[in-house]
Amino acid sequence: MNIFDILGPVMVGPSSSHTAGAVRIGAISRKLLADKPVKAEIYFHGSFALTGVGHGTDKAIVAGLLGMETNDMRIPESMEIAKEEGLEFSISKINLKDAHPNSALIKLKGENGRELEILAASVGGGRISIEQIDGIETHFSGDYPTLIVHNIDQPGHVAEVTSALSHHSINIAALNLYRNKRGGYAVMIAETDQPIPDSVVKWLEHLEGVIKVTYLNM
Repeated sequence: MNIFDILGPVMVGPSSSHTAGAVRIGAISRKLLADKPVKAEIYFHGSFALTGVGHGTDKAIVAGLLGMETNDMRIPESMEIAKEEGLEFSISKINLKDAHPNSALIKLKGENGRELEILAASVGGGRISIEQIDGIETHFSGDYPTLIVHNIDQPGHVAEVTSALSHHSINIAALNLYRNKRGGYAVMIAETDQPIPDSVVKWLEHLEGVIKVTYLNM
């Protein structure tokens, strides 16, 4: 635990969970898309849906999608800025089964055609948890350098990723594997103690059976 776990993050807004956490959800969604968002469908669940407008959750999510951080003084004007920058967005309410009460489901499309669906929760103190990516269950915070590998579920991918990281003296703090079915679509998430070089990411992108690779370092 550090001082920010007690006091909360440096932020613009009234709530670490509903404002700062929402900014982080938007910002991480933008990084995971790995493209400039041009369209966003945003759905609020639970407390986000009930009290989000009063806490500025809507403006915070949009601010994050624009690349703003939690202490950016432009957050209250994020919706106007989004229109100026060509980000089309909609905000609705949704009921999600077994989801955290501070959850947002975001469907994104980037200017280069990349698409992403992400379910994330603000768990308090400005911290978040990415619960799903493109319908695949995940659980990571984005607090560490994080490598997300989307691949066909077949033998060898775990060994290739771990060997590449080991070759560059990168220690894996946590490694989680998810798939929708045997032999189907799989997601590998490696949280590391050191930053991952671009060369490693680019090498992994060209492996047979790898669909896409995203690197997140906040």
